[in-house]
Amino acid sequence: MANIRSQIKRNRQNEARRRRNQAMRSELKTRAKTALAAAEAGDADAAAAALRLAQQRLDAAAAKGTLHRRTAARRLSRLTRRVRSRLG
Repeated sequence: MANIRSQIKRNRQNEARRRRNQAMRSELKTRAKTALAAAEAGDADAAAAALRLAQQRLDAAAAKGTLHRRTAARRLSRLTRRVRSRLG
């Protein structure tokens, strides 16, 4: 356990960021699964809406620095390809 005040504060900040990043990454996985499930069901409208929401969350994660911008772009590209291939 640190006994320097600046390090104690840094530990608190790191823990808060870790939890925030973990929640965001978890949500990204959920959004991707939702989009794929809607595409599997054949519901084009629901799949498009879910894909749009996944894109928004990926862009937000990249903007916040949770994901690298190219990682977010790659994930979105792969997800889009998978959803489109399942729809038709």
